[in-house]
Amino acid sequence: MTLSHRKKRMGTHLTQAQDDQALDDVQLARFARDGYLIERGLAGPELCRELAAIIDHSLDPALAPLEYEADVHYPGAPGSRDAQGGLTPRRLLHAYTRHPLFQSWARSREVVGRLRQLMQSDRILLSQNHHNCIMTKHPGFSSMTSWHEDVRYWSFDRPELVSVWLALGNEHPENGGMLMIPGTHTQAFDRGRLDAALFLRTDLEENQGLINSAVTAELEAGDVLFFHCKTYHAAGMNTTTAVKRSVVFTYRTEDNNPIPGTRSANYPDVPVS
Repeated sequence: MTLSHRKKRMGTHLTQAQDDQALDDVQLARFARDGYLIERGLAGPELCRELAAIIDHSLDPALAPLEYEADVHYPGAPGSRDAQGGLTPRRLLHAYTRHPLFQSWARSREVVGRLRQLMQSDRILLSQNHHNCIMTKHPGFSSMTSWHEDVRYWSFDRPELVSVWLALGNEHPENGGMLMIPGTHTQAFDRGRLDAALFLRTDLEENQGLINSAVTAELEAGDVLFFHCKTYHAAGMNTTTAVKRSVVFTYRTEDNNPIPGTRSANYPDVPVS
């Protein structure tokens, strides 16, 4: 596929210089304040349809590597793989190497140009160790994810990574869409405010104000959510009749290295700029 053809599939026709200045000062200030930013219609309809088709083909039958709902042990998940719904896919892993179209999206100017602005660096790398997956939520057996920051289990020189979440269909509270707590990426939380799995404790009054300030990141197909690795977020169950599919990659700057010997350094990161 030629670059010009791929750009057409992405839905925009920006030059490199335009891509690198795609976000204005207001958007950059909003990301700095809130820890997340939504870019509407960043991926074109054709790209979304083709990615969704690849994902559906990988779900039936389920194409490894993947993680099942029973593996996550989140509220609402089946108790084991042998239980009813235990083999419901939760994440299709290693998305970057599953198909060239995922690679094209992850390395696209639409994504990388904005990351250069948000991360204030010309050297961006994609992590193959964190996210790098297709998130699915199936009706009937989906679980909920409690309030957390992604970096809690990650090991880098600095907690300064950005994730890029592409919605391939409508995402809202009824089908387990994302909820964000603005500004939490700038805050430090005492260990006592977190439970044993490092989720924000909901039984503490001091956490309730934060939780009550949460906003819904409602998305449509092609919308992209950029969010800081320290921004607290959560998601509910899918109570609709349709599978929800999302593609998510995480990026770091060249000078923010994974700690050797940790899970963050298992696979080499991919330069995308």
